[in-house]
Amino acid sequence: MKAASIAIVLALAAMLAGCGTTHATVQTSRGEELMLLGFDPVAYFTDGKPVRGTHTLPATYEGRTYYFATPEHREAFRAAPAKYEPQYGGFCSDGAPYAVKLGSDPTQFEIRDGRLFIFGDIIGHEFWLLDERGNVAHADQVWPSIRGEGWRYATLKGWISKVPWYRTGPSLMAEWREKHPGRTLDFDTGGALKNLVLKYPGWRAREGFGQPRLGVPGEADDPAMH
Repeated sequence: MKAASIAIVLALAAMLAGCGTTHATVQTSRGEELMLLGFDPVAYFTDGKPVRGTHTLPATYEGRTYYFATPEHREAFRAAPAKYEPQYGGFCSDGAPYAVKLGSDPTQFEIRDGRLFIFGDIIGHEFWLLDERGNVAHADQVWPSIRGEGWRYATLKGWISKVPWYRTGPSLMAEWREKHPGRTLDFDTGGALKNLVLKYPGWRAREGFGQPRLGVPGEADDPAMH
């Protein structure tokens, strides 16, 4: 990258410092910073699948709000919130090893060793599975340094100053295809401009960009209200 280009990128990074939430939240009409697009964090453990919560059963922890499907789930969360919160702020667990805080789709998840991992999309999910132990180890290593940073700033910084173990998308795709002969893995991510500047974490899942629209419980785009 030329010196002038680097200077422009670094200036943009400075402008974005502190920009964006530190966790993958969306703001509701009630002023909540909502995690998981309103999906119940406890249900991943008890039901083994994503379950929509309801805005009439909320609980807030450290400024982050979650919705629950049952009062019992809400009470379980209140008793031990750290047990049920998603790892890496609910951002894609495949980006976290690279110090990137981007993407969040509550329907793409894994539970390992009692921890909930959320992914930005099916591609992130599948790439993470290629080396889940290595990805978790690297994400655990870098997360404390970016936990309190705004997601836009952290992501741009991660793209500029790549970690030593960085891998490109094409190299991961090549490995995936080698391990899954005859299968395809296609998904339109929407592009860097939308994901980093114009949109918010979880927008593709919420708005139904290339996948079923999830909306948010209790909001105008709640599928249950239509």
